Amino acid sequence: MLSLESIRFAFGEIQLLDGVDLDIGEQERIGLIGRNGAGKSTLLKIVAGRVSADEGRIRVRHGVRIAMVEQEPVIDPDKTVYETVAEGLGEISRLLEDYHHTSTRLAQTPDDTRLLERLHRLQAELEACDGWQVGHRIDNVITRLRLTPDIRAGALSGGQRKRLALARTLVGEPDLLLLDEPTNHLDIDTIAWLEELLLAFRGSLLFITHDRRFLDAVATRIIELDIGRLYSYPGNFSDWQRRKSEQLEIEMRHEAAFDKLLKQEEAWIRQGIKARRTRNEGRVRRLEALRRERQLRRQRLGQASLDIYTGEQSGRLVAELEHVSHAWDGQPLIRDFSTRIMRGDRIGLIGPNGCGKTTLLNIILGRLQPDEGRVRAGTRLTVAYFDQFREQLDDDATLIEAVAGGSDHVQIGDKRLHVIGYLGRFLFAPQRARDRVGMLSGGERNRLLLARLFTQPSNVLIMDEPTNDLDIDTLELLEATLMDYTGTVLLVSHDREFIENTCTQVIAFEGDGRLREYAGGYDDWQRHRQQQAGKQDTAPTTGQAKSPARRRRGTQRLSYMEQRELDALPGEIEGLEAELQALGERLNDGRLYRDDPDAARELQQRYTQLQREVDARMARWEMLEAKQQSLTDG
Repeated sequence: MLSLESIRFAFGEIQLLDGVDLDIGEQERIGLIGRNGAGKSTLLKIVAGRVSADEGRIRVRHGVRIAMVEQEPVIDPDKTVYETVAEGLGEISRLLEDYHHTSTRLAQTPDDTRLLERLHRLQAELEACDGWQVGHRIDNVITRLRLTPDIRAGALSGGQRKRLALARTLVGEPDLLLLDEPTNHLDIDTIAWLEELLLAFRGSLLFITHDRRFLDAVATRIIELDIGRLYSYPGNFSDWQRRKSEQLEIEMRHEAAFDKLLKQEEAWIRQGIKARRTRNEGRVRRLEALRRERQLRRQRLGQASLDIYTGEQSGRLVAELEHVSHAWDGQPLIRDFSTRIMRGDRIGLIGPNGCGKTTLLNIILGRLQPDEGRVRAGTRLTVAYFDQFREQLDDDATLIEAVAGGSDHVQIGDKRLHVIGYLGRFLFAPQRARDRVGMLSGGERNRLLLARLFTQPSNVLIMDEPTNDLDIDTLELLEATLMDYTGTVLLVSHDREFIENTCTQVIAFEGDGRLREYAGGYDDWQRHRQQQAGKQDTAPTTGQAKSPARRRRGTQRLSYMEQRELDALPGEIEGLEAELQALGERLNDGRLYRDDPDAARELQQRYTQLQREVDARMARWEMLEAKQQSLTDG
């Protein structure tokens, strides 16, 4: 249907696309993944013809219709849903909109002969251009996407506006549909509905998303954009993870041999005057090439580094809610809900947009008093709060000011770090440290808020929609960081995989203010939900396609980052235990306390810190081992 050949595109000095090739066939569903800022949206716009490439060629088969739904679609707030959807039909939309308005007014004033005459005239014009068939398409799309035709677009929620933009695109029956972050701002039920809609779509899809379960359910091919180059993998996200893991293992073996060769060449070049007399220029040039390749590899493998500093341990009870009820504008959000949150709990809040999840967080934090009931807070609580609207960030502040208040250093526990180096852990280049917050993309703003949040000691971590706009690498790293966190976590997210991987308990908003607790993560809640609805998870008959959920369970495994972490943990634990043993021997020497009491205190602090690190890594290793075993058994 469409081919890209040697596409190049630069943004300033950054080469986003460096000789990209891509073929899109009929009825393909291609998931485009890559780091924030890698150029994914730019590539989509080039395919859509909205941006011109600096170099390269685009071939489109004759008659292929391409349509795109952007991440933040532009919609006229004064137009109705019907008018907005009709825009997707081009010139014929004017006749349909006029007919729709006239028929609506005639229904209100049926005796108006002028309206009746106008309606007859519009009917004749629509019949002449086969407009009735097109009009039925508008009605069908509006019905399928669960929209109300006469509501103004400005009155819709963020998720409804996403559905409206999709309806406007689908009514034109494109052959190739381009979607940029279609799941952003959608709740879990709407994401599941969108999966079904796209699986039934007859054309081809090219879509950007960081929702791993969405990729698993919808994609038939994964393409990864990395340092300007495009890599293609057949299958869904789970298939990509397996292939990526295998590829990384091969790369690690290659890099070990590469590093050995580089070390030999570096040693040879430093042998002094004797070596300089005998060396040849070809070997020198090879060493320079090796150094350049090494630098490129470091750029490619750049990885965020997240650490949360847990402050003083909280009391055993974090919060207790007794018969709490709360309403907003007469609508019950929480009805007679009681719960106890204990130290170390990891609780995910699940429910549709606007159901009251953020309200419950504010009640737990004491920022909002409930209409009825009692809330008791625990002792020694130190709360770090990640808000979904990023209101803690000042657009006019620099990155340094946002994280360190203008200071050159940040204090993380007993470590004092230079702010430039600390920002580098969150993938911000040194030259960007004085950029304004307002210049950042959505994913970069999220990373900055995480950087700011993790400078604060905390024993209770509240995260309201932390996953929006984060790329898959950072999502998986954040999951691992939260698993190492020894405090209490309260999490609101519509990312099903993120909830499954981080939460041990779920509070679900089940409508009409009813809240219910479930042990386990997202999958456990889903099983309970299906059982309550009387659904049975029966095996498909011969020749019947497996459901996305069943297909995913068949291919589920540790992510490649988790597998690498699991492989590395035994060695890390062994190294820490060796250091611990050496410290213990020094501390057993009574002369240390007599001759250098200050050093003894420092060694005791280090010994305590090492014990905590060993315990944390052992717990993480046991968790990953158990998860791997359960996936293997499943």
